[in-house]
Amino acid sequence: MRTMPRGALVEAGGRKIAVYRAGAGAPPVVLLPGAGLVGLEYDNLLRAFGELTTAVAYDRAGTGWSDDIALPRTAAAVAGELRAVLRAADVAGPYVLAGHSMGAVYARRFAQLFPADVAGLLFLDPGHEDILRFMPAEVVALNEAMKPTWDALPELTPAQLEASRAALLQLYAQWPDDVRSPLVEHRLEHWRTGLAEGRNLEDEVYAELAAGGPLPDVPLIVLTAADENPFWVQHMPPELLARAHAGVRDLHAAIAASVPRGEQRFVPGASHQYLHVQQPGPVIAALRDLLEAVRGTG
Repeated sequence: MRTMPRGALVEAGGRKIAVYRAGAGAPPVVLLPGAGLVGLEYDNLLRAFGELTTAVAYDRAGTGWSDDIALPRTAAAVAGELRAVLRAADVAGPYVLAGHSMGAVYARRFAQLFPADVAGLLFLDPGHEDILRFMPAEVVALNEAMKPTWDALPELTPAQLEASRAALLQLYAQWPDDVRSPLVEHRLEHWRTGLAEGRNLEDEVYAELAAGGPLPDVPLIVLTAADENPFWVQHMPPELLARAHAGVRDLHAAIAASVPRGEQRFVPGASHQYLHVQQPGPVIAALRDLLEAVRGTG
């Protein structure tokens, strides 16, 4: 087992799961990373959230410093694992779930399966099963055309690795020294994990969510990254890019409108994958507002 730079290993479901904690108070907030990301990539939010309440981040099985498992997994399996991890770590609910991208998808499945365990929801640029319905036909076609390329991706060259290392070290420049270097090296070694986790997103996980029923009636804030998606920029002309982003904005508005106490907020200066790194302030402000709403109804 690789040495963890922070946190502790918790036994849940016969596996050791890496858990990171900060602060104290109720309700606890639980950070669910995006596909291929790990708890320590949210260290800035963990520390800031820990000033407001009990804050927990973790590495799903098959990612980070947790035990390996075959990927991809169903959303129900991920949600059940998280519930077991929180119980094993003695973190009592109900929880505010803060999910980023695919982490928001898993947070929704948790809320569908265990509604009594959820006090509030914070979605950071979330994925959703209706995404293609909000996209221009050209984007849907592009998405289909690019699917077969993932398995054929070659290994990174030494030059690409070095460029990625420099970029990640800069991205996480504000992270503590004992976290930043191991985190970056982990990302470089396991860069395919995000592809593996997301492999069943469209044909299995989204179907789970669609059949899983509505969200519980709890406060929800949906944060939408207002800057262009860097990956899309590489593959779409400007006019199509603008329409694709408009579709995301409309989708997120629909997610917020799906519950009585839902709200959408835009985050300028942030793009999809690193919203929480580029603009942590609006994320922290959203959690503060959610905690106020939840505590006010206690």
